[in-house]
Amino acid sequence: AINPGNSGGPLLNLRGEVVGINSQIYSQSGGFMGISFAIPIDEAMRVADQLRASGRVTRGMLGVYPDDVSKEVAEAIGLGKPQGALISRITPAGPGEKAGLQLGDVITKFDGKTVEKAVDLRRLAAATKPGTKVPLQVFRRGAYKDLVATLDALPDDRTPAAPEAETPAATGAQAWGLTVSELSEAQRKELKVDGGLRIDTAEGPAARAGLKAGDVILSANNAEVKTIKQFQAALAKVEKGKSLQMLVRRGEVATYVVLKPGKG
Repeated sequence: AINPGNSGGPLLNLRGEVVGINSQIYSQSGGFMGISFAIPIDEAMRVADQLRASGRVTRGMLGVYPDDVSKEVAEAIGLGKPQGALISRITPAGPGEKAGLQLGDVITKFDGKTVEKAVDLRRLAAATKPGTKVPLQVFRRGAYKDLVATLDALPDDRTPAAPEAETPAATGAQAWGLTVSELSEAQRKELKVDGGLRIDTAEGPAARAGLKAGDVILSANNAEVKTIKQFQAALAKVEKGKSLQMLVRRGEVATYVVLKPGKG
């Protein structure tokens, strides 16, 4: 059993082998509740080797912010099952952007290893030496694509900004509770996007999906959306009673949102 004071000590299996380093316990009162945490021995050895060699620890960085893929989103984008790491944000001029990754991509393999969840991508990238070229398998708009990224070193401090878009009024897909307007040139430059539609009002299905005024629609049902005409064309292809899947950006973060048809 792990008790207070054991942190930093070895975690042994029944054969007496060290399988981890005790790190902390879970407690609401300060006493031991039977739940504890340990650092896997492979990770601990990797850190120890780096400290011995250079006196510091370096971790690889892909330069993306991943989210888990929900069952709803997986079905909407045609992925088949909730698997992979959904790219919700990309660091400008980082390894991911240089490799050709795009917002809304789902990374399913990293250096040949399957990525089940966002935490897998973070762990695999961190465990890879900076400067390493890593093959990536990406699911994008219904098809798989192979890319290669050269990892950077993970910096000590990361302080992302979160600008918010502004302005004008508009027109749009009232059936989904939306009114939208095209981004101005200034807004496109500020958001660093080629195009998209700003949500001016979100009611009914849009509001239930969590959309808000100021959000920016980047794609609808896997079709890029840069103009109202393109958006209307994408909506026209949605079968009656079917859901609408959109890639939406809020601040600097993009994620998939699924709108379900319905009244009010």
